[in-house]
Amino acid sequence: MQIGALGDIVFQVSSEAFETINNLVWSGSARYAKHDRHLTNSLTEFTGLEPDTISFDMVLSEYLGVDPLPELVKIWKYERSGKSLTFIVGDKTFGKYRWTIEKHKINMQTFSAGGKLTSATVSVSLLEYLRN
Repeated sequence: MQIGALGDIVFQVSSEAFETINNLVWSGSARYAKHDRHLTNSLTEFTGLEPDTISFDMVLSEYLGVDPLPELVKIWKYERSGKSLTFIVGDKTFGKYRWTIEKHKINMQTFSAGGKLTSATVSVSLLEYLRN
């Protein structure tokens, strides 16, 4: 059963494969300018919103029916190309438009006797990508 997707990276749970996300955090912040004044308090001015961010972890394991390397290659390609992606969990599309992969971190956990990566946890950070 598909539970979500980031572009063509599908989050799924079935009897053949288990590829899902954990530790999902969605953050946003406002932007302020500070105007210093002589011998009195500074003034703050709301100047807009910073792009939202989303971070999550994915467990990729051959033992759970997922070959880690092809999924990691997709993440690398998306990040390096700057491609904007839809991010969906359940029936909810997150954000106002799309997301780009800002950065990732891979914890390579197990390897086969021949040195093939068999399981990894990848932490992905997304940056909100809005239309002009």
